[in-house]
Amino acid sequence: MDQQQDKMKKPGPLAVIGSVISAAFGVQSSRNRERDFTHGRFRNYVITAIIFVGVFIATVFTVVQIVLK
Repeated sequence: MDQQQDKMKKPGPLAVIGSVISAAFGVQSSRNRERDFTHGRFRNYVITAIIFVGVFIATVFTVVQIVLK
């Protein structure tokens, strides 16, 4: 019954962020991927992924600038 309830719930904001980060590093579980494709909204994942990539690039750029000083 718990698995059916998990599949029926829409992923919340933290679940979307977790899924995007997991997918970016290639460790997304098949259960979460199935939940995302079944109940998630594509727009939410795209927006979250764009923000994640922007933050990631800014972080790498900042670390490189600090190291080069």
